[in-house]
Amino acid sequence: QVQLVESGGGLVQAGGSLRLSCAASGRTFSNYNMGWFRQAPGKEREFVAGISWEGRDRYYVDSAKGRFTISRDNAKNTVYLQMNSLKPEDTSVYICAARRVALTTIPGAYDYWGQGTQVTVSS
Repeated sequence: QVQLVESGGGLVQAGGSLRLSCAASGRTFSNYNMGWFRQAPGKEREFVAGISWEGRDRYYVDSAKGRFTISRDNAKNTVYLQMNSLKPEDTSVYICAARRVALTTIPGAYDYWGQGTQVTVSS
């Protein structure tokens, strides 16, 4: 089992920044590829960013490219999502997830999920 706990969400004005953290415990964090997803009310869960177990490969949804940066610190068992130039349409619950095998954008392919942290961007 891998337990994931997100933090860092909040209310921010458009154009502002937030840094989300996802702390992992349980099995060896460095064995897992990590993803950040988001889900707004009434909408499907959407892939935002992913990072491979060693941090070499990173992927982003088109709307996040150039604004969001995913990173990880395996010594601290933590993955981060730095979000800059936030827009009202980024408002959502942000959830991190872990997957042992190859990185993917498909939510159903992830093995472990956190509870999520709310991000609200005001216009």
